[in-house]
This record gives sequence, C-alpha cells and structure tokens, in this order.
Amino acid sequence: MNAFRYAQAHDAASALATMIAEPNATYVAGGTNVIDLMKENVERPSLLVDITALPYRTIDRMPHGVRLGSLALMSDVADHPAVASGFPAVAQALLLSASPQLRNMATIGGNLMQRTRCAYFRDVAEACNKRAPGSGCSAIDGVNRQHAVVGGSEHCICTHPSDLAVALLTIDAVVHVRGRGGERAIPIEQLHVLPEANPQRETVLERGDLITSVELPASALARGSYYLKVRDRASYEFALVSVAAALEVANGTIRAARVALGAVAPKPWRAHAAEAALVGRRPGGEAFAAAAGAATRGMRGYGQNDFKVELARRAVVRALEHAGGAA
Repeated sequence: MNAFRYAQAHDAASALATMIAEPNATYVAGGTNVIDLMKENVERPSLLVDITALPYRTIDRMPHGVRLGSLALMSDVADHPAVASGFPAVAQALLLSASPQLRNMATIGGNLMQRTRCAYFRDVAEACNKRAPGSGCSAIDGVNRQHAVVGGSEHCICTHPSDLAVALLTIDAVVHVRGRGGERAIPIEQLHVLPEANPQRETVLERGDLITSVELPASALARGSYYLKVRDRASYEFALVSVAAALEVANGTIRAARVALGAVAPKPWRAHAAEAALVGRRPGGEAFAAAAGAATRGMRGYGQNDFKVELARRAVVRALEHAGGAA
C-alpha cells in the first residue's frame, strides 16, 4: 500500500472542493472496496477524503417512495420495513450480498461505485485495460469463467459486481448526485457505462461528484419484484448470474415488466427485449420462456463461461416465476 494522507470532510462543499483540488484523491466511507484495492496496489490515492460525517445516512419514507441516503448502511436498508415491503428485490439483493460483517460497514453509495472483481484487474502483474489503458485484456483468452457474455468489448469483458444495482434497475431508481455544477438526478440505468474503447471509465460521474441519495419510487412493479442470485456457494460469494424481475399483473395479464441481469455484463444489464416479450401476456411458462429467450439473445461466451448463457436463460424463468405473485 502506498503512503497517503487523510482528511475528514464536514460538509459536501468541502468534500467536493478537496477532491477537485487534488486530482489523485478519492472518497472513502465504509472502505470495504477502496481499502482492498489500495492493499493490492490497484488504486494508489494520495489522499483519502472521509465522507462519513456527511448527513446522508437516513432512510426516509417519502409520499411516493423511499429515499436512501448514500451513506446508509446496507444492513440498515435491508432491514428497513418500508424497503422490505415496498421493494422486496432491493432487500433480497442486499441480504444476498457479501457477509453480515461487510453489510454492517458498506454503504449504499459505495456499493454502486464498487469496482469489478476481475482477477486480472486486481493483479497488477497482469494486462488490464481498465487498470492500465492500452495494456490489453488478459481475460479474453485467459481464465474467464466469471466474465461477461454480453456488453463487453475487445478491450474488456469484466462484470459489474453489485447485486443492489441490478435490483434497482427493476424499480426505476434514481441516483441523486452533487457535483461542481450543482445537483442532478441520474436514472439508475444511465449511471454505469459499457467499456467500449474506454474501459477505465465505469460511470457517467465526473471528478468530485458525490452520490447523496438513491430514490426508490413506489409502484405496483416495485412491490412485485424479486431477486435471484446463482453462485458457486451459498454465502459470501459473487454471482455467476443474477436476475431481478418485477411484474405488475392485473386481471390475469402482465401490464408491466422489468427484467435485469447481473454478472453477465460490465454494467448491470437491463433486458428490454425480455420486458417487451412479457407485456400483454398471461404470466406462466410460455411467456417466461419467451422472455428468457429474448433476454439471452446475442449473448456469447469466451470458452470457460459459455455455460452462463444457458444459466442466465434458466435464471430469468425462475425469477419470473417468483415475481409479481406469479409463483
């Protein structure tokens, strides 16, 4: 780990100013991701800006939903009755993340900003365009069992590790950000970006931008959401494939649908084609199979991860069977 300085921010304005003034500074809250990356010399900040004193820890019931402070702990959000009842996929995704000890430290904003768990990204001796642009992607011809089957490029086939971000796609969550240009709202689907030719860029956030809260809009879709995580072991493991599904069913017909997948792409992956295949149909095996086919169309593996395509198809069906009371 490199030598670094430490500063505690007491308000958002000073935090933002410090980040802009020092190009190699980084925010730290729970530290469950950034400290690991520092230990492995993947990230080498000159200054850690501690934002834990900022007033973003609350979980607030709103007239039309719930607002999560960016510094709210994952465990607190998962246990909150308004989240569990109104946004079950969010609570389920959080409870299936990491370990109880990590959930007691990790924050909502940090979860959305965590970086890939690709072994090549975390090994500074290996070529990785995300860590060292222009060096190559070792995963494409290497050990790629955990890697992307859609959304990657010749420069990067990593996967995004967040369970929460996948669940948030099904409820049309909105991320509120404060930056040098003031405050703005970003739909969750627009927060993360695909690698294309610039794999080092992972989100639309600009230098110094600070996530302040995440808004969960209440809806029948959100109440009918479900999160499924398929992994090698039942605890403290990242997904091989995950699916968040939400259905609004009225009079035996699907009125609205959301399908999102995790661990298949470099960003949380919204399956718009699967949603279109569901609307207007009766919930059941035929509709769910059509949606699963649409969700996985165009996916392809790189050898060791070929199995993920079929696993994703089956996981979409299983998640839909549980969504919207359809099980």
